[in-house]
Amino acid sequence: MPSRFQAVPSPCFVIEEPLLRRNLELISRVKNEAGVEIIPAFKGFSMWSVFPILREYVSGASASSLNEARLCFEEMKAPAHTYAPAYNPPEFNEILGYSSHLVFNSMAQFNRHIQEIREFPRKVSVGIRVNPEFSEVEPLIYNACAPGSRLGILASQLPDVLPPEIEGLHFHTLCESGADDLEKTLEAFETHFGKYIPQVKWINMGGGHLMTRQGYDVDKLITLLKRFREKYQRHVILEPGSAFAWDTGVLVSTVLDVVENKGIKTAMLDVSFAAHMPDCLEMPYKPRIEGAYFDPVSGKPTYRMGGNSCLSGDFVGFWSFDEELKPGDRIVFQDMIHYTMVKTNFFNGVGHPSIGILRQDGNFELVRSFGYSEYKSKLS
Repeated sequence: MPSRFQAVPSPCFVIEEPLLRRNLELISRVKNEAGVEIIPAFKGFSMWSVFPILREYVSGASASSLNEARLCFEEMKAPAHTYAPAYNPPEFNEILGYSSHLVFNSMAQFNRHIQEIREFPRKVSVGIRVNPEFSEVEPLIYNACAPGSRLGILASQLPDVLPPEIEGLHFHTLCESGADDLEKTLEAFETHFGKYIPQVKWINMGGGHLMTRQGYDVDKLITLLKRFREKYQRHVILEPGSAFAWDTGVLVSTVLDVVENKGIKTAMLDVSFAAHMPDCLEMPYKPRIEGAYFDPVSGKPTYRMGGNSCLSGDFVGFWSFDEELKPGDRIVFQDMIHYTMVKTNFFNGVGHPSIGILRQDGNFELVRSFGYSEYKSKLS
């Protein structure tokens, strides 16, 4: 195991401050050179213990619920850009109190709540989410423009002149996508909604802009954003989730046992894919493991990684190693900060990973640990 994780308990999510700052510096470059606003989306990354670092580079965040909007207000020290597929009426006034921008998913939702916004003592900028009817995202579970999508308003469902309260248009069609994907999406957006752009003050291009991934064409992104902004003279907002935390940390785990069946060896871990890394099963995808060969190598010890739950499919694999694995060995899963901690659960009561920060000076700070009380308090 890399020496920088020797002091880390197992299991534990660890974010590395130098890597987080590396991403934030790149995001700041895009923001400044393109002249746009970029904010993190809490649905992908909401580790509030590092928000003081985020606040050095950005202001505010994107929220998708009352809880996220409140977290933004309290911990990012700024009102949220809030969007939800549908708003729960008893929560709506409280959401307004935590929001600077509020986006509706349908005209019915807009009509239902607009009077409350008019009567609210502070101005909240209103937008609508639109569906450009174009996205190449796969699998379809992540494609917001799939036929019959419940997300966003079609151009055919809008009047020629928008209500005066609508100040913004929001689209979100990307998922871990590149600048070329944004270029295609902008073409579709302008084709379907170009006549509405002069009627609003801001355009929110949503998330999925994975600008911190190696190989992403950052210069093209800046060019696209500048060109759009200069063409329409409108404020532009991006709200990526993964980009802020991409490749900034790991999940440290430990081998508890090794089992073999029909020649297949499975390393049984003190974590669960179902409970702690659900995207590995949902997308699905196979994470990298530090010190392991990503693809099986003939002649080297090769294992599946097995989660510590009763779900028979709680495993991912295969990886090869230079040495045989044995109980007590550490397994360090890479890139485990975005869309991981936000999705963890207490399935089977499997011990929930702790959360820590590896600081700039190399010191490890344990931020949070979990036990029986957290498991019990989630139930009734």
